[in-house]
Amino acid sequence: MERLQKVIAQAGIASRRHAEKMITAGRVKVNGKIITELGTKVEVGKDKISVDDKALAVDTKKYYILLNKPKGYVTTMSDPEGRKTVADLVKDIPARLHPIGRLDYDTEGLLLMTNDGDLTYALTHPKHEIRKTYAVKVQDIPKDSLLEQLARGVELEDGMTAPAEVAMIDIVEGNAILEITIYEGRNRQIRRMCEKIGHPVLRLKRKRMAFLTLDKVQRGRYRYLMPREINELKKLAK
Repeated sequence: MERLQKVIAQAGIASRRHAEKMITAGRVKVNGKIITELGTKVEVGKDKISVDDKALAVDTKKYYILLNKPKGYVTTMSDPEGRKTVADLVKDIPARLHPIGRLDYDTEGLLLMTNDGDLTYALTHPKHEIRKTYAVKVQDIPKDSLLEQLARGVELEDGMTAPAEVAMIDIVEGNAILEITIYEGRNRQIRRMCEKIGHPVLRLKRKRMAFLTLDKVQRGRYRYLMPREINELKKLAK
């Protein structure tokens, strides 16, 4: 017997956290009965589980993908506005994948995708402080004092940011190229941080997550993670 939210996550429908929200919203049925109580246990292969009245297919095979996301794609599996999604880039994989974290529409770079809901939940949990490194082109050239301010933390509408690693690595046509490493995962965090110091982002690319990089993965393409990489991610996620 396993907890219902864990089974939904393992099926690749959503992360465990989102699965819990689905349950409390009354979107999940077990043997035809709506279940809203978290912690309900089910027997995989025996109990009939449905989400939004669609039968849940539990596939035990797990997929772990490293995608080089281009600009102009939303980090969701479907979009009511009809925009291109990252699901379009992995549609040849025979499983319903979901992204680990998010990159906004205009941000490109490294995005992990999987149908392992437990790993998604663990890697996106704030306590694990997974390093994410970005190449950031900002307008004009920030003073050293402003870069130091970014590194110490800046006050945003949702609170002070945690300390970050910040370095200027180049200047191109009067605009600075920064490398910023953060451990948090707030919505549009890098963009908001740079706007706060008066140097809005012109281009943003995530080039590293934990020990993973975009090496040899072209824009719009993906590769499967190797077993040792998967094991290392699981160690980081504890």
